[in-house]
Amino acid sequence: MTLPARLWTYQSERFPLKKTIPLLLVFSAASICVSARLADRPLPEWPAFLVGFVLAMALFFQMRVCDEFKDAEEDRRYRPERPIPRGLVSPAEVLVLGLLTLPMAATAAWLWYTPVLWGLLAVWVWLAAMTAEFGVPTWLKARPVFYLVSHMAIMPLIDLLLTSIEWLPAGGAASKLWLFLALSFINGCVLEIGRKLWSPENEIDGVDTYSALWGHRRAAYVWLCCVVLSFGFLVGTGFATGVGWVTVLVGAAAFVPCGFAVRSYVHAPTPKAQDRMDTIAGLWVFFCYATAGFLPFLIGGLT
Repeated sequence: MTLPARLWTYQSERFPLKKTIPLLLVFSAASICVSARLADRPLPEWPAFLVGFVLAMALFFQMRVCDEFKDAEEDRRYRPERPIPRGLVSPAEVLVLGLLTLPMAATAAWLWYTPVLWGLLAVWVWLAAMTAEFGVPTWLKARPVFYLVSHMAIMPLIDLLLTSIEWLPAGGAASKLWLFLALSFINGCVLEIGRKLWSPENEIDGVDTYSALWGHRRAAYVWLCCVVLSFGFLVGTGFATGVGWVTVLVGAAAFVPCGFAVRSYVHAPTPKAQDRMDTIAGLWVFFCYATAGFLPFLIGGLT
């Protein structure tokens, strides 16, 4: 198999572009839109949105590459079907791809507004610490909540970077931007827990999932609590941007499928229910960013 074919297979399994591109387009654009709306400023020109998307794609791919090395021994022992353990791609090939995105991200930030590089550096420092498990891998592994919090803290850092594309050149961030950053942190938990709610027959000895750690019922309810918190911060952001009650209505409608998915998974944690939880987690996060970022401008355009 040629290198392009192998890399195409790799992305489809470990960094699926057909799901990643739409989510990061919305995530990066929404971050810039919310920052401008909260400060009652006009949207920046289109290059800002291009820079945001480039940074988001680069950083999320870098996180994937770091995970490949952080989890290399676990994958070799318990998940030999993954691309690197089975020999589809080599660690060196994946590392080179990751390294190529470093100057790409730095150049995009520098071309837009040089001080944005400081935010990019902060994300890289946290990512490096995450990859090293903050120097205490055994301690973190034994405490899944601390593990989750320490790793999901990178989400508001990335969002702070993306929003800085708007607020740094404009003179400062809005005081209520913290609501959107908190939404990003909780949404990171929604995604992370949602993708690790497995069916009993799919559980693998040696691989940590929240369904195995807490039991499928408790893990599903923890995930639902995260969705409720996410809903709360989405509504808070909505009121801060002037579309609070509309956000309540559309958010409540979007919450209903989440409740049904949890109910189905709790009563019958089948592989199909597992896939549904993973999908609904991604859709909820997509909905949150689309609503927070674009609803204020849609409503404003209709009034």
